[in-house]
Amino acid sequence: MEIIDLVAAGLTNQEIAERLTISKRTVDNHVSNMFTKTGSKNRVALLNWAMDHGKICRDGFNCCSLPDGDEDSSAS
Repeated sequence: MEIIDLVAAGLTNQEIAERLTISKRTVDNHVSNMFTKTGSKNRVALLNWAMDHGKICRDGFNCCSLPDGDEDSSAS
């Protein structure tokens, strides 16, 4: 999800790699895997998928309070 957030911020794969101190090729692979898993063909479609599924929020649009992963584990 961190990479989707950085894609949403408009960063290139190279900029994402520098920010996360990983290789550009690793970012390329992560983005490609996200395309496959979400059925997206490009970055815009990936971000639309993320917004539709409540994974990202832009300027107050399509925002929802998603439970934190820690809350789920404490409920069980």
